[in-house]
Amino acid sequence: MAVTAKNKTPLIVPDKIRRRAGFKPGQEVEFHASGGVITITPKMESTEDEYTPEQRKYIDARLRRSMKDIDKGRFYGPFDSAKDMAVFLKAEIQKRAAKKRKRPARCAKSVLQTNTVS
Repeated sequence: MAVTAKNKTPLIVPDKIRRRAGFKPGQEVEFHASGGVITITPKMESTEDEYTPEQRKYIDARLRRSMKDIDKGRFYGPFDSAKDMAVFLKAEIQKRAAKKRKRPARCAKSVLQTNTVS
């Protein structure tokens, strides 16, 4: 559908297009222009009131810890496909299971001896 842009006249998005896009009457939208294309998207609500200060503090602390892990190289991926990720995870599970089998089991006798010492 074409609309003519005129001087000093606002562009009007036809009802049919707004309905197709799912915009509701009174809903706030954002405009983005790039390369001769105007993109209209629903305005995202602010997350400032979404969390309490305690929750925000906890989330920020977890994000800082995650960033430290990333800086130290403690992360996996990116993977080229879901299949690559599944192959990696299966190998990781096998590797961890092998480590568990190699751990020495605590002997019940040594546990009893430490508990009976007076």
